[in-house]
Amino acid sequence: MSDAPKIENSTIEERRAYIKDRFPCIADCDMCGLCTAFHGNDAEQVYDDYIAGKRSFMEVSEDFK
Repeated sequence: MSDAPKIENSTIEERRAYIKDRFPCIADCDMCGLCTAFHGNDAEQVYDDYIAGKRSFMEVSEDFK
């Protein structure tokens, strides 16, 4: 997986596509673990500030360490 697009060099659509590709829902929560890691939230909800260009990918990711 490539690095997250930088906010200053990408569009909202590119950042949203990156999140969808990086954190796909496989509809098997027991095997995946994303729902647990994101406290029951969808990846697009979790990374909304990144998608909107308010915070970097790493800043948002730090919230879930």
